[in-house]
Amino acid sequence: MSNYGFEGRVAVVTGAGRGIGRAYARLLADRGASVVVNDLGGSMQGIGEDAEVASAVVAEIVAAGGAAIPDSSDVATAAGAEALIDAAVQQFGRLDILINNAGIIRWGGLPDVDHENLASHLAVHAVGSFNTARAAWPPMMEQGYGRIVMTTSAGVFGLPDNLSYATAKGAVIGLTRSLTTAGAAHGIKVNLIAPAAYTRMAGLSDTESDPPGGNALSAQMSPDLVAPLVAFLSHEDCPVSGEIYAAGAGRFARIFIASTEGYVHATSEPTIEDVARNWATINDESGYYEPGDLNVWSAAFLAHLRAHGGETAAS
Repeated sequence: MSNYGFEGRVAVVTGAGRGIGRAYARLLADRGASVVVNDLGGSMQGIGEDAEVASAVVAEIVAAGGAAIPDSSDVATAAGAEALIDAAVQQFGRLDILINNAGIIRWGGLPDVDHENLASHLAVHAVGSFNTARAAWPPMMEQGYGRIVMTTSAGVFGLPDNLSYATAKGAVIGLTRSLTTAGAAHGIKVNLIAPAAYTRMAGLSDTESDPPGGNALSAQMSPDLVAPLVAFLSHEDCPVSGEIYAAGAGRFARIFIASTEGYVHATSEPTIEDVARNWATINDESGYYEPGDLNVWSAAFLAHLRAHGGETAAS
């Protein structure tokens, strides 16, 4: 008997027709979850539609004895996200897990990248994640339980030509941290995965579901090696919320946002020269801390004002 089963749970996985999303859907179904496999079926650049992409994964799950239905709604639209969540509730009676994996990538950097490039990434990654979370929130609140896994990327660390992708993935981090604070009172936990796997974004073609057998590196970076961590974050025993984890190639790690203690100027009028003189102290990481939310950071950052009888305010 598995310690981490999903019997009786219902999961929605977006972008589940290929690659990493497919691996998530198959693992959850194998562990007992009923799964809605969502995929618009477009290209890596977000062009086109193909309902058969989601249906093919459903066929795999059903053939293995699992329960799943396909969905080809466009989560970049509010109507598409609502239709997706409605499909899960109507077919399976509830919604416990939402994994936002759908994404696109169109390489480009300044000065050549245009507004449409940025808008297309934000529409799928950031707005799409907002749309599905917004649609999933009422049923999760009503039952007092939910698990949401958003997808960010190590791409936020920066590359010359991933400007739009990195911007959108950074936006998802802010979305997740805000939802974390809102969901705490309702049993809803929201976390982030930054996956590292050989998929279409790493060179796999649109027609390939698995890495080519002759490529040793691609086998070592199978999407299946990301899925265990995402499944753990989706489980009722998940102990965290608002966190970022990287997974791939057999390595699992935590990525976090932190602040240094910094430098507090003794008077009310610091100068540029004061900043320059204390640059080492401002950057000293020896006493860094990890704010749980904006209020925690604000209280710590402005603690010196309270110590002198002042008032603090969050930004």
